[in-house]
Amino acid sequence: MTKKLSAAVLALVGFAIIAVAGRANAETLINGAGATFPYPIYSKWFSEYAKIDPSVRFNYQSIGSGGGIKQITAQTVDFGASDKPLSDAELKAAPGKLLHIPTVMGAVVVTYNLPGIGKGLKLNQDVLADIYLGKITKWNDPRIASANKGLKLPSGAIVVVHRSDGSGTTSIFTNYLCSVSPEWKTKVGTGTSVSWPVGLGGKGNEGVSGQVKNTQYTIGYVELAYAYENKLPYASLKNASGYFVEPTIQSTTAAAAGAAKKMPADFRIALVNQPGNNAYPIVGFTYLLVYQQQKDHEKGKKLVEFLKWELKEGQKMASAILYAPLPANVAKMVEKTISSIKY
Repeated sequence: MTKKLSAAVLALVGFAIIAVAGRANAETLINGAGATFPYPIYSKWFSEYAKIDPSVRFNYQSIGSGGGIKQITAQTVDFGASDKPLSDAELKAAPGKLLHIPTVMGAVVVTYNLPGIGKGLKLNQDVLADIYLGKITKWNDPRIASANKGLKLPSGAIVVVHRSDGSGTTSIFTNYLCSVSPEWKTKVGTGTSVSWPVGLGGKGNEGVSGQVKNTQYTIGYVELAYAYENKLPYASLKNASGYFVEPTIQSTTAAAAGAAKKMPADFRIALVNQPGNNAYPIVGFTYLLVYQQQKDHEKGKKLVEFLKWELKEGQKMASAILYAPLPANVAKMVEKTISSIKY
């Protein structure tokens, strides 16, 4: 009887040791949701960070900025992601103080599928707005042709593609259209979702890329990395200084250079249509949305450690995936904001 009892006790002790060890080795799962715009760089970061700290794992749902804002407000995720800075009303609706953590900058590009025409299309600001207003309906319209004298434009009808979900990419794109077209500003406006005058909807940057890739005579807007990944051409756009500029890391950085000098403490700023000969006109920050006061000590600690890593090491990976790293002065400000997170 004593031997049996001793064996049972040993078995229980052994089970307890295994259970404790299991808890010690268990991953801390940090859940996030939101923007599709930064999904390629976030995937890279989460994969690389798992090698730095195997005790933490990130689960990110690429559902659009609108969904990310809703989920972080409802506290169903540990962080949200948005390409659109939250409004005062949205910040007030949150149950605690939400911080905007800029991660990288990206260009929203105008992509197209024109038989016989690869790269090289040029578009004026008013022309792009009128295409999305449904006022220019043919690819060989004289207003498009005047900026593209070397191209033989087809006569096909323009098939406009836009986002169907709540999207920070849409917020950046429509913010730009408002800045160049008084008619767009009055009739449509800006936001993560708008009432589109014309066009087909696609869910996420992935959905718009797919629509454009698979349908001739289309025009759409996506983050630069998605156009590149899908081997889609993208237009050079006339900027605020009157120059046609192709979206690149350099032209994205040039757009942010001026705005960085007047950066507000909460980072809520638009980067569209910035001055500068080399500035690409449709650029935006993408943000992680994080509560300043973290409820879960361990998750908060791990999240802050990751944020510090991406600010120092993750930025070095941005250019290879066609995102622009943060300007140095902005990065210093972001570092202070990250340090204000309590857990």
